[in-house]
Amino acid sequence: MEGLKDKVIVIAGAGGISDGTAKLLGSYGAKIVVGDIINENALRCVKVVQEAGGDGVAIQMDISKEDDVKALVDLAIDKYGQINGLFNVAANIAPDEVAKDTDPVDINLEIWQKNLDINLTGYLLTSKYAIPHIIASGGGSIVNTISDAVYAGMHDKVAYSVTKAGIGALTRNIAARYGKQGIRCNAVSPGLVLTESGIQNSGHLVEMVLQMIPAPRIGTPKDMGAIVSFLLSDLSEWITGQSICVDGGAIMRS
Repeated sequence: MEGLKDKVIVIAGAGGISDGTAKLLGSYGAKIVVGDIINENALRCVKVVQEAGGDGVAIQMDISKEDDVKALVDLAIDKYGQINGLFNVAANIAPDEVAKDTDPVDINLEIWQKNLDINLTGYLLTSKYAIPHIIASGGGSIVNTISDAVYAGMHDKVAYSVTKAGIGALTRNIAARYGKQGIRCNAVSPGLVLTESGIQNSGHLVEMVLQMIPAPRIGTPKDMGAIVSFLLSDLSEWITGQSICVDGGAIMRS
């Protein structure tokens, strides 16, 4: 893909979508700096990009901790001397945490605050520390991950939904404020995205979602990696301030 070779991309959060994105970025010759609260996940992401032909380095970090986020950005500068892009994908999605994210009446305020700290403040922190370096490197792209929960309306997961909506507003703010300085900022909104093994082991869920969406299959990390890589590349230089649903048509909006 045009305009990714030797670009330095900071990835905040590791996992399936990060791995799918890293594989494509690596194949296009990019370098990644990835941080995650689970160090093994971050290291796996680096291995994926290296196996695909790129380069990378990992660090254990908590996106809700300012010092940890600063260390992630500092590592990118120390290792590669520049930052050309930022991909925010971290989220508070541990199953036991998700179960506690209920509705406006019943939610425990500690759970509400934890979602704010990770899902929303974390994205602010990565942007705060990465943006000056992206500007100094001649401009670049920020891609934030939101969710179809922003548009669908749900009976539960109020904290998750609200924080993801807040990321959409943050995305537009960054695009408007720093566009003249060469920064574009967009958001991607995934639908159900599963690894191949996840699809095989989630039969009932897959069947239910397939009945609801126009697409004939469930999304994979590669699907997300394709759109994120495009938005991080020079091919998307005139796209900014947008939230793009990547969900097999589950949410159709203009």
